[in-house]
Amino acid sequence: MDKISAPAPDAWEELVTSALLGTARRTPPGVAPGPEAPVGLLDAAAVETVRRRAGLRPARAAQRPQPAPEDTRPPLPAAAARRLAMLLADRPGTGGGGRRGTAPDLMELLPQWLATANARGYAAPPQLLPALLDAARGRTDLRPAALAFAGSRATWLARLNPDWRFALRATPGGGTALPSPQDTAGVRLLWEEGLFAERVALLSAIRAREPAAARELLATTWATERAEDRLMFLDSLRTGLGADDEPFLEQALADRSRNVRATAAELLSALPGSALAARMAVRAGACVALDHTQDRPTIVVEAPHECDSGMERDGVVAKAPSGRGERSWWFGQLVEAAPLGVWPGRFGGRTPEEIVALPVADDWRDELHAAWCRAAVRQGDARWARALLGTPAAPEAGGPGAVSLAERARLLSTLGSAERAEWVAAFIATHGLSEAFQLLGVCGVPWAAPLGRAVVDALNIARDAGSYPWSFSGVMGLAERCLDPAEAGRLEGLMAVPDEGEDASPGAGGYWAEAFQRLVTTLRLRATMAEELEVG
Repeated sequence: MDKISAPAPDAWEELVTSALLGTARRTPPGVAPGPEAPVGLLDAAAVETVRRRAGLRPARAAQRPQPAPEDTRPPLPAAAARRLAMLLADRPGTGGGGRRGTAPDLMELLPQWLATANARGYAAPPQLLPALLDAARGRTDLRPAALAFAGSRATWLARLNPDWRFALRATPGGGTALPSPQDTAGVRLLWEEGLFAERVALLSAIRAREPAAARELLATTWATERAEDRLMFLDSLRTGLGADDEPFLEQALADRSRNVRATAAELLSALPGSALAARMAVRAGACVALDHTQDRPTIVVEAPHECDSGMERDGVVAKAPSGRGERSWWFGQLVEAAPLGVWPGRFGGRTPEEIVALPVADDWRDELHAAWCRAAVRQGDARWARALLGTPAAPEAGGPGAVSLAERARLLSTLGSAERAEWVAAFIATHGLSEAFQLLGVCGVPWAAPLGRAVVDALNIARDAGSYPWSFSGVMGLAERCLDPAEAGRLEGLMAVPDEGEDASPGAGGYWAEAFQRLVTTLRLRATMAEELEVG
């Protein structure tokens, strides 16, 4: 019997390389070059595969995994389970250009479906958990809702498949059960010896129920924590932030980490009654005054000439970003951190609307108003937000206070959902859709009736103008997800191909009809999905 020579250590790698490059460019060892080389490569690969498998030595059997935890939530209705399978099986289209066809984009409806299913308290079908985790792996925006829907079985599966390891990182404590607040010893043990993710989850859970208890727990180990950990722990105090947190946050202003100091200062400035807010009010007030010597009262600004140690301790960043003047940089931080309630007294009892309408000397208006915008958002002051927003009929780039659409969007977030929708609807009615995308993103879903009508009317105007719909694809996509499904009936008349005028782009009418057909189909599908989740 012929003796079989031992294979070269890198024989398999050689075969793989030859397969990738082609035998015409690289012939593996032991294979004759020429037309028969591909067949020889496959024969050699078959032999090497058998050799590799035969050479495996039996290993000790691994311990069987523990059974998956039971999910006690009610199961999905059968129709909803079939719908979820369809949503997870859909893949975004790969076609280029601006044309999407009339079929709904099912993957874009998955977040809304998950939100509704979670609100109903349903359990995920076990057989769909792998597909659900795969979808969440590819889209980070899906993960919170997908993991909530998957429940504890998601972390059980994640321990068995490295591809789903994100579920262990995203789930507080990696799926570890947290001790109850009454279990003092268990809380203390986990806080002192647990992994970082477990400690963050524990602190967040206690903070949501008993803010003072969480703060006291954090104080027990604060001095020995790493700077990056202190920053994460401190951020958890945003939940339930109140006056009782001020002493702890004041101590954090002396922290050796600049990021920790800045976060503590930001939290304190969100408390208008804090000592830091009072100090910032004095500093900001010294920079802003009302000049009565001109034709009409005018705000004058004298920005600080230095950033002293007290300002730095209170969170003012001394080094200005590239291209930004130091004095304006310091000034903006002072005004942003000062309580908005001090300004009416500073300006003779004027209302926020009257203050914002005052002229500002020496080109300081944008800097001052931008700082007030940030303060209104940080302090959640709706009255100042309204004053800075102004009327929707103001120029697109800004109102009396807001100097950009991005600032307007942030100010709108401080208002109630109905008021927000009404303001954006009026903005669209005045300016159309070209500047409204950022504003629509902060409106509640489904859109209130006035907002939905304003969007549809503006799309109809754009359609009649004869341009292609692709420049409105972002708004159309939002409408598919956010428009009230009850609006589908009102849109049926827009599904037909309109007569094209002389100035219309060639074929634009057909593209618009296609876009509205997709919108109507999607709205009806959303209505059906909601009904399926209501059954049972």
